[in-house]
Amino acid sequence: MLKVGLTGGIGAGKSEVSRLLVGHGAVLIDADRIAREVVEPGTPGHTALVEAFGTGILTPDGTLDRPKLGSIVFSDAERLATLNAIVHPLVGARSAELERAAGPDSVVVHDVPLLVENGLAPLYDLVVVVDASPATQLDRLVRLRGMTEADARARMAAQATREQRIAVADLVIDNDGPVEALEPQVREVWSELVRRAAAG
Repeated sequence: MLKVGLTGGIGAGKSEVSRLLVGHGAVLIDADRIAREVVEPGTPGHTALVEAFGTGILTPDGTLDRPKLGSIVFSDAERLATLNAIVHPLVGARSAELERAAGPDSVVVHDVPLLVENGLAPLYDLVVVVDASPATQLDRLVRLRGMTEADARARMAAQATREQRIAVADLVIDNDGPVEALEPQVREVWSELVRRAAAG
């Protein structure tokens, strides 16, 4: 099994790279998706978040109001640390469970947005970084995700710098251009991952 950490700044296009890798045969473990699962109503994660942040972070039907929680934590390092201390151990445990379920010859890609920020690079056989310029990230967040520029900048500022991500990368995918330019790069990266997996 080859364990790959995939990361990139918000708006860099990591989800698209994940999708393409799955198309080539990767087993994807998506930390964001797991992070949503572990805080669904009725879970210990949901209970812990309500205890830490109050019922104001819930929608009328009792699910997590993510934008509301995001606006609380992304401008306050202490509250962000509280959120991470609740969610990250739960995500880690579920990720390990999914990894064990993958076959021994699998290329397992862990999609981890905060890989650099949380010093997780050593957990993987190699790290792939999806890179885009801050200007491109900002444009995508405002134009495609409908964020205000101030909110987008705050989210970007809460993450590692482009330089910090590149510093831990074994392989870098440049996603500053159109999606057509992305596919050949992902194909090349996949070939390298398969080669390394076979080499053990």
